[in-house]
Amino acid sequence: MAVYQDKIEPKIELEFSSLTAALRKYLSIVAELGKFRITFFVAFSTSVGFILFNSTLNFDLLFISLGVFLLASGSSAINHIQERNLDKLMNRTINRPLPSGKIGLRSAIILSMLFLVFGFALLGIYANLVSVLLGFIAIIWYNIIYTPLKRKSALAVVPGSVIGAIPPMIGWTAAGGYVFDTQILTLALFFFIWQIPHFWLLLLLYNKDYQKAGYPTLSKLFSEIQIRRVTFIWIAALSTTCMLIPVFDLSSSLIITTILLLLGFWLVFKTRYLLKPSSQRIQFRRAFGNINIYVLLVVLLLIIDRLVITEF
Repeated sequence: MAVYQDKIEPKIELEFSSLTAALRKYLSIVAELGKFRITFFVAFSTSVGFILFNSTLNFDLLFISLGVFLLASGSSAINHIQERNLDKLMNRTINRPLPSGKIGLRSAIILSMLFLVFGFALLGIYANLVSVLLGFIAIIWYNIIYTPLKRKSALAVVPGSVIGAIPPMIGWTAAGGYVFDTQILTLALFFFIWQIPHFWLLLLLYNKDYQKAGYPTLSKLFSEIQIRRVTFIWIAALSTTCMLIPVFDLSSSLIITTILLLLGFWLVFKTRYLLKPSSQRIQFRRAFGNINIYVLLVVLLLIIDRLVITEF
């Protein structure tokens, strides 16, 4: 009996290990399909809007942010479905779940619908009708307006950037704020402007890929140096827009305002090489990283200001 048990236990352990590995692989595919790394920040920006309105952390915030996370994941999954044939043509996207065959089209559709259903359910329960409508508008804007438009226009990113401005508005309205309050519109403008240089830096990094897939790109309209100059102007506009935050009372601390000003100077200084006649690919990658770090720091400072400094 003991010998038999000794034989069966390694077999059970092996099967359990295989099952665990398969589950991890599937979850990895789901995370990639839903673009979890991006949608996590979308949910985070939602929480910023919520916190800035009511200065508290509670379970409503958790479920509202999770709802937006699921909506964004569902929208991202739909985007994978919409662009699966074009993704096959680009080196940076050829290994995505659908073009690589890691997941079937039917499974991708089911997952995207589940994401959306549970996302809307959470917003409906823990937020309000305005927040739900904003979530619906974001999905329509991304999947029905922006995604087809970027196949037709090199400037599609400008109207497309509206999508990035909506999540903090969802958080604000879910907490009880008015959708047209100047404070949240200021923050939405900040996120809107960030999206544009964010995308154009990606264009500078993967221009050949976009051309290979047949996307209209700015490189067909302007030279690389012109694109870099325009991108730098948008980066400078981003740091300037950030200074509207204290003007419209999203921050009332002199310390935070000073740090925001210094961060703006830091961003402009760190990306100044975009104006030089020749820039290397690694510099575009650094600029891409710097602009994202800048936005993250600004958001964290606003949260600290509202949750910590305002209380004293």
